[in-house]
Amino acid sequence: MLGWLRRRRRRKLVAEPVPAAWHDILARNAPFVARLDDAHRAKLLADVQVLVAEKTFIGAAGFEITEEVKVTIAAAAARLITNLDITRYDDLTEIVVYPGAYKHEGQDGAVLGEAHSWGVVVLSWDAVIQGMGRPHDGHDTAVHEFAHVLDRADGAFDGAPALRAHEDYRPFATAMQRSYDRLRKRDRRLRKALRDYGATNEAEFFAVATEAYFEKPDELRERAPDLYDELRRFYGGPPG
Repeated sequence: MLGWLRRRRRRKLVAEPVPAAWHDILARNAPFVARLDDAHRAKLLADVQVLVAEKTFIGAAGFEITEEVKVTIAAAAARLITNLDITRYDDLTEIVVYPGAYKHEGQDGAVLGEAHSWGVVVLSWDAVIQGMGRPHDGHDTAVHEFAHVLDRADGAFDGAPALRAHEDYRPFATAMQRSYDRLRKRDRRLRKALRDYGATNEAEFFAVATEAYFEKPDELRERAPDLYDELRRFYGGPPG
């Protein structure tokens, strides 16, 4: 019953026209949207409407949550699911946004973003804008953290999201493990496409590989074709 009500509410949301101001926001902050074909752009805009309406955005360290912040971050999340269903984000409830890099008490080092197992994503607004404004460097904080959300949707941060079909799991795991091992061994060829941070663990590898898939697809396809093919199979088509 709850699922039916949610689908009905979402149909009503996406039946509403997209505010004109949103197009300006996306043109300014999310250049990838202009590269989408009409069908994928329409899907992304519909998902942005749902995410803006359903998710709770919370400003941290005095940061003000504006329409621009909501639409920009929602677009970053929606980018990953232009060929997947919006239900992939059902467990995501809150998005906490800091103005810039932040620190955890008692720990060294600045943090740009993180995803928690209880449905919360934390982002640095500066990092979001910087990542989306440099679309080919393979580093996009928002893409990285929302990839973690997709990974966690099946119950664990393990680098193995819920795939489309049962027969996809073996080739996906094989390609992921092979490239993960290469990165841990500091394979110079693969490091042209993937950030070293992906060698941290399997979950971070999936998130870093997702960044490369969307930002450096040609390099990834050349240096790890099996990994590229499995990410394409999961995300449902060429990256937008």
